Amino acid sequence: MRIFDISSCDVNNGDGFRVTLWVAGCTHHCKGCQNPETWDFQGGQPFRPEAHEYLFSELAKPYIQGITFSGGDPLCSPDEVAALAKEIKEKLPKKDIWVYTGYTIEQIEADPKLSQILPYADVIVDGEYVQALRDVTLAFRGSRNQRILWLKDGKIVRKEEYGKK
Repeated sequence: MRIFDISSCDVNNGDGFRVTLWVAGCTHHCKGCQNPETWDFQGGQPFRPEAHEYLFSELAKPYIQGITFSGGDPLCSPDEVAALAKEIKEKLPKKDIWVYTGYTIEQIEADPKLSQILPYADVIVDGEYVQALRDVTLAFRGSRNQRILWLKDGKIVRKEEYGKK
């Protein structure tokens, strides 16, 4: 897996103070994407042991609520992201995991590779960014087609969709 950055004390990509791991690589190439530099699968740098150690040292801080996987699209590296999410849940079970992806939950559930993340994710923000549906008033998403999905044991327990409560 390659990464672009690890952000600490991020408050823009999920509830509370978070660590965000910016994963390299995306196949969606959404028009108007705010992070097109992360599309390249060879961009950024390898996720080296030093970065792994730093990630866990930041996550261990008591005021950090959890981790957000973003990018790129973290589910374009499904094996590595699922393995890291599993390790986080085992070592820091009270930290929550958010995943931003251009895939829909229906696509994730239907694909054995993508669905590896489901047992570990607490929240998935799904769907490609659609510039024509951009809405800056939405919390934690950029366009009205995107949904916030809360999970428990890999199953959806709550959905937040545009115009629906």
